[in-house]
Amino acid sequence: MPRFVTFLLPALLVAGAVAMSPVHAEDGPATKGGETKAGETKAKKAKAYPRALIKTSKGDITVELYDDAAPETVRIFLGLAEGKGEYTDHRTKQKVTISKPFFDGLRFHRVIPGFMIQGGCPRGNGTGNAGFMFKDEIDAEALGLDKQTVIVAGRVHPWIAGLGQQNWQQKVLLPVIRKLKINPNELNTSKELQQKVQSTLQTMTLQELYELQGYKYTKGLASRKPVKGDLALANSGPDTNSSQFFINLGPTPHLTGRHTVFGRVIKGMDVVEAIGAVKANKTVPVTPVTITSIRKLP
Repeated sequence: MPRFVTFLLPALLVAGAVAMSPVHAEDGPATKGGETKAGETKAKKAKAYPRALIKTSKGDITVELYDDAAPETVRIFLGLAEGKGEYTDHRTKQKVTISKPFFDGLRFHRVIPGFMIQGGCPRGNGTGNAGFMFKDEIDAEALGLDKQTVIVAGRVHPWIAGLGQQNWQQKVLLPVIRKLKINPNELNTSKELQQKVQSTLQTMTLQELYELQGYKYTKGLASRKPVKGDLALANSGPDTNSSQFFINLGPTPHLTGRHTVFGRVIKGMDVVEAIGAVKANKTVPVTPVTITSIRKLP
């Protein structure tokens, strides 16, 4: 990965275009036999978590749901699964009543080997939702985002290094420029302004960067970094959660702080991996993989 040098724009754009660095071993794999290791996360269990059974056309997946990390997310997920409850869109304040199991019959519409399987879209193409959106549930401090900087030892942090040039400009450079009230047209020709942006990025934490992108964090949640077997909410940006969720096929540290992690697979990881390995047209399974039902376990 190229080093972050004084000539700001070209160096940053090149650094932003390179691939992600390898993940750390602490992001750990699942155990053999399809079940995740009981001690996979650093946080110790203080109680039994609610569990749910996801029945699919490929087999059954049992998950436990982190109601200490994402209590509202777990409540909504189970409410949609059981077909119960009234929910309020946090933006429009419009109320939506769910009267039948929402996930029954939906497909895993997106599969990417080594990355994740995604479902929960009523349209089956990733553009649908449950008729309402709700906020993220993420504690930046619990994830250490307040301690990690955008530039680490002269290099772009690996969690954001793979953005690509366009996303780097939109998601990193422009928010910082706006924060500093710099005219972008003056940046290319002003070494003084380039140095100002460089200095800001060298001391800016990931939490501060993500907050500039619109993310809001809640203290006191037992947030987890997304690892293999975790369930997390799919979104299209800050506070755009609804019915779509994904299950990780591998660790995804670059999603830390930007997606709500609300559970993990405790049985049936082999089923998750089988779904992730189906033949696909780009990311859409050629033969549909269906969610038969999702129900809370006693």
